[in-house]
Amino acid sequence: MRPRPPIKGRGIVSGTGVIVTGLLATLLALIFPIWSYADRSGTGVSVLNAQTVATNYGPLSGQDRDFLTKVRQAGLWELPAGQEAEQKGTTQAVRTAGQHLVQGHTFLDQRVRDVAAKLGIELPNEPTAQQRQWLTTLNQAQGVQYDHDFVNIARLAHGKVFSLVAQVRATTRNSLVRALADDANTTVLDHIKVLEATGDVDWDALARNMAAASTPPLVNSPAPPGPTTDPSPAVPVAPSPSATYSLPPAASSPPPQ
Repeated sequence: MRPRPPIKGRGIVSGTGVIVTGLLATLLALIFPIWSYADRSGTGVSVLNAQTVATNYGPLSGQDRDFLTKVRQAGLWELPAGQEAEQKGTTQAVRTAGQHLVQGHTFLDQRVRDVAAKLGIELPNEPTAQQRQWLTTLNQAQGVQYDHDFVNIARLAHGKVFSLVAQVRATTRNSLVRALADDANTTVLDHIKVLEATGDVDWDALARNMAAASTPPLVNSPAPPGPTTDPSPAVPVAPSPSATYSLPPAASSPPPQ
């Protein structure tokens, strides 16, 4: 029995399919890396662009606005905490640390309100829930327990904001935010040093807390610039004693770019 002759065209169709499949595979191989590494929705660059607005002082990112909010909130709880430490601290070192917190955040609060006014950023007038809980803990503590709680809570808070200051200073494109980051860096580092000088820092607990409570990425950016009213200054519980150290001078506002 003779073999059946091949059906005309089948070989041509089969060969064409192989060629088309090969071409599609090659095209996909070329496109996939571009799609993979290009800036897509949800990537860091796309989020940065989506949350950035133009100002006379340079682009203002969501992280920049978050930084202003955190500087403001730091003053809202650390001013009364520092004033309380001046009164309740059982050692001169703790009372000195409280004085530095009052003086430093009085200075930074004025600076951040000035910058926010120029950029049209609305600032909060209340500390966060976590910061209110810290104040409650300190209000209830007495004696050497108060010293320990004040130093370690304040040192933990300053360590967190210190890393944010460094990130903002390294990346911001806004001249006002950059100058504020310089002042914040000087002030926060001073507070870290004076808290450590008390000898009450629990280094093991600090390391664990910093590792467990690392700052999460910014999810919802604070509102972009718009008409705002100047928030009330953050104030300590009572007038602070005269200064015993020099704070960094307020940076002059750069000219509009």
